[in-house]
Amino acid sequence: MKQNIKIIAIERIHILIKNAIFNSRNFPELAQRQADLAKKICTKYRVAMPYEIKMNFCKKCKNFIVPGVNSRIRIGRTSLKSVRITCHFCGHIYRKVIAH
Repeated sequence: MKQNIKIIAIERIHILIKNAIFNSRNFPELAQRQADLAKKICTKYRVAMPYEIKMNFCKKCKNFIVPGVNSRIRIGRTSLKSVRITCHFCGHIYRKVIAH
């Protein structure tokens, strides 16, 4: 029974994030609310948020960010290849290293 609840929770999280990404350009408040609901589901049912969804949250201000809408993504030009993500809410820049 408990495993079924966790599976349903993960499905709901994916649906909410998909809808939040879809609504992020025209209805940013609704998208933020949907993303917050997805986070609350994770904490209530003790489900780890999948990595591809976790990347859509700013690490500093915890807001929901969508590439090209309210965040900027750049590729680093140094010898250590990385992706720079800039949050438009707080201006925080964080990097994800690309392995060769």
